[in-house]
Amino acid sequence: MYTWESITGPGTIDDLVADAHAAGHPDMTVRRIHDWIAKGLLDQPRLRTRRQGSDKAEHNINQRRLLLLLLDKRQQAAHLSTLAQVPLAMWLRWDGYVPTRQAQRAWVTWVGRGRRSQEVAREGALGLLQQVGHQLATETARARFVRIITELGNGKTLTVRGRAELLDALRDVMEPDTVFAASGLVRALGPVQTPMTVETVIGHVEALCAALGRTLDGKVDGALLERARAVHRASMADYLAQRGDLAAEAGQLTDLFHEPTLQEQFDQTGRQLLLVIGMELIHRRTQARVLSIADAV
Repeated sequence: MYTWESITGPGTIDDLVADAHAAGHPDMTVRRIHDWIAKGLLDQPRLRTRRQGSDKAEHNINQRRLLLLLLDKRQQAAHLSTLAQVPLAMWLRWDGYVPTRQAQRAWVTWVGRGRRSQEVAREGALGLLQQVGHQLATETARARFVRIITELGNGKTLTVRGRAELLDALRDVMEPDTVFAASGLVRALGPVQTPMTVETVIGHVEALCAALGRTLDGKVDGALLERARAVHRASMADYLAQRGDLAAEAGQLTDLFHEPTLQEQFDQTGRQLLLVIGMELIHRRTQARVLSIADAV
């Protein structure tokens, strides 16, 4: 069987096609390799020159092995936008496998536009509803919440008016009046150290919208991605050190703190990075606002 271990050095695009065929994927062609490079699933090959003419460009050993991993994942998810999370996950977590220039293209591919984005946005909205929705929230409130989150997840700008509507919809599903109106209590889910409240969820949605808007405007560059990666790695190290304690105190959100499988790590990469990019954008915006106020005083 043709596996990672079968690849022992760099190779040309013809070698990549041969790798794919040897691994049981006869549909892989030079044209498809070029398409995957353009989408960020693979990196550009390194040009080689000689005194007279030039040799074919060469892909390093890690990119040849990445191709086999992508082909394996393609059997579970055929969309290139979904496959883009594979190089993104490797770039986010490990050094030396995927360069930032490739991750930047893969990021745009993962975000995407059109029908798939609508479906992914709705899945995300339903997942969030499952996490924060109160059992006594009405079906009307649930449907409204899913609609709003889906629209935002598909690229709709979060305006001041839109934020007010989102806040109202979130309160309707998270703190229904039939339970919370008389008491005036605030609902907080999860561990005491990191409670999930209405304001916490609003902050997360604002961050996601900020990152999505910046990406769709074509303004997520390599520098922003690298800052987000550094923040993610630092926060993930802190999280892993506390995960056991957080899970013990999470109540109904305990499942959020389980140790993810390798497949789950790949599947979660896009949304994790989207949130971190958004948080970084909001943090920088807040810093700039504070500095401008200080300069005016």
